[in-house]
Amino acid sequence: MRAGAVRCLAVSMATKSVAWWSQSEKMKLKSLLLRYYPPGIMLEYENSGELKTKSIDLLDLDPSTDINALVEEIQKAEPLITASRSDQVKLLIQRLQNKLKQHSNHKFYLFKYPSRIPGPGFITGSYDRTCKLWDTASGEELHTLEGHRNVVYAIAFNNPYGDKIATGSFDKTCKLWSVETGKCYHTFRGHTAEIVCLSFNPQSTLVATGSMDTTAKLWDIQNGEELFTLTGHSAEIISLSFNTSGNRIITGSFDHTVIVWEADSGRKVCTLIGHCAEISSALFNWDCSLILTGSMDKTCMLWDATNGRCVATLTGHDDEILDSCFDYTGKLIATASADGKLPLDPGTIPCCALSPPPASHLLLAAVALVRIRISFNPQGSRLLTGSSDKTARIWDAQTGQCLQVLEGHTDEIFSCAFNYKGDIIITGTIDPMVNIQLMMVSVND
Repeated sequence: MRAGAVRCLAVSMATKSVAWWSQSEKMKLKSLLLRYYPPGIMLEYENSGELKTKSIDLLDLDPSTDINALVEEIQKAEPLITASRSDQVKLLIQRLQNKLKQHSNHKFYLFKYPSRIPGPGFITGSYDRTCKLWDTASGEELHTLEGHRNVVYAIAFNNPYGDKIATGSFDKTCKLWSVETGKCYHTFRGHTAEIVCLSFNPQSTLVATGSMDTTAKLWDIQNGEELFTLTGHSAEIISLSFNTSGNRIITGSFDHTVIVWEADSGRKVCTLIGHCAEISSALFNWDCSLILTGSMDKTCMLWDATNGRCVATLTGHDDEILDSCFDYTGKLIATASADGKLPLDPGTIPCCALSPPPASHLLLAAVALVRIRISFNPQGSRLLTGSSDKTARIWDAQTGQCLQVLEGHTDEIFSCAFNYKGDIIITGTIDPMVNIQLMMVSVND
């Protein structure tokens, strides 16, 4: 369960160890997991019969770091790492250093950025603990937002206004910033574990944060106060989103469920139960009538947003669903998977055509990839995919034809997005650059 949870957060695992008892005799270390992005080691341990995880962050690791001295420091700070296991920890750190040597800049600069770019700027979050605001036209840096003490993992503009930025960090806090000045308005404190997802409501009065502590919280943007804590999940929350009216919010969790909440009261409306593995995505369609959920169980499910009833299960993938999205009419769904199946028809994409409640499921094909990210343009006529093959591709959403391949990155693409007009694409990767590319195909219907 926890190993799968780590994988969903774009973390790579290398090895597992046999279990042993810590010096305290109260915690039993079950396994060691190597985390490449951001660099660190994850510890799975048992405490009073409950399986838990913690991380050893190695954010300042570089190819010249003295491994022996570093492991000595780790042993002093972490009782679960005993002297008898130091050689294993050294091996894991050596593997991290080898990965760092493959990059000209050891800070794998871009870590994540949002799915929609308002106005002339875009933002990036990184494991260097900062968020940066950039000019889309020139590529120049406008502001560096500093203040977090750990990885900046979740970021968002307050669309459609675009005058505020929210950042969520592994330091368990969320910060609210001014786009114009880069000033920090508020620091939201209260979570007891990493913040991994966040969202503004459409009215730009609230920020919602989801955390590995199994809760979500709603915060008042004006005064910085916590309004509600949404409790009900039994495992980490990794996805959340408001509906377009702003009166409902959904949270997706590793406990295999999605919960619908009232945004103005924090009351639980219903729990969507049906998936048999961790949730990877959860979102409303534009008119708030449907909820789409993607899961590690290889399926997507469509739910009636008014009563929580499942109206369709979308099958066809042979591996975990990594991403899913509606177009802006709510009539098309795109799903992305780790199945890497060969195209059924060359040059086509996985796409589901539906009219709620869904009457048809047209699975065209899948790109032969390991990871994939997907996003429709605002017009709904094009679909953008980013992949582990180091390219992004633009597809015709109606015919499934590949219109253009965008090349230039030196490592796998983790994020991709259209701007509001749909004529500019941003692609983000682990390599030390952010590619800005103009769309070279017509977006007119």
